Amino acid sequence: MTGIITVAIGVGLAVSLIFSELFGLAAGGMVVPGYFALFLDQPVNVSMTVVASLLTFFLIHLLSNIVIVYGKRRTVLMILVGFLVRSLFDALPVWALAPLQALQIQQPLETAEPVQVIGYIIPGLIAIWLDRQGVVETLSALFIASTAIRLILILAFGTELHL
Repeated sequence: MTGIITVAIGVGLAVSLIFSELFGLAAGGMVVPGYFALFLDQPVNVSMTVVASLLTFFLIHLLSNIVIVYGKRRTVLMILVGFLVRSLFDALPVWALAPLQALQIQQPLETAEPVQVIGYIIPGLIAIWLDRQGVVETLSALFIASTAIRLILILAFGTELHL
């Protein structure tokens, strides 16, 4: 049987293409909305990913005031800095994330999923589109597309979507 991640990414590609054609907006890249849809039941992790993406975007924006950063170099730097920001968040001590972990809705603190940024290249991919088309446009398209994908996955697999 095809895994839920594979289906989510496939549906995400289709929904991303539709968004791109109908509205002229990229939802943070082609694979990001499908992957994001799997984590919509973990709002703290989604928020951490958005924060990591915004931090990546602003760091590259600051760097571009010092160094000429454009084209492929800018794209690679966005992904690399996003990777490093994710790694920095992973290096935070557990006590620093305890207040965020307490916000996880589904489970008590003892059994809660760890608070983390979604994926290693996802923040960089989102940051690329934050840079290209704007913060509000990208985040709006990302959340709307991810919600639509999540709805399709729920209709296809039922309400329990666990990785």
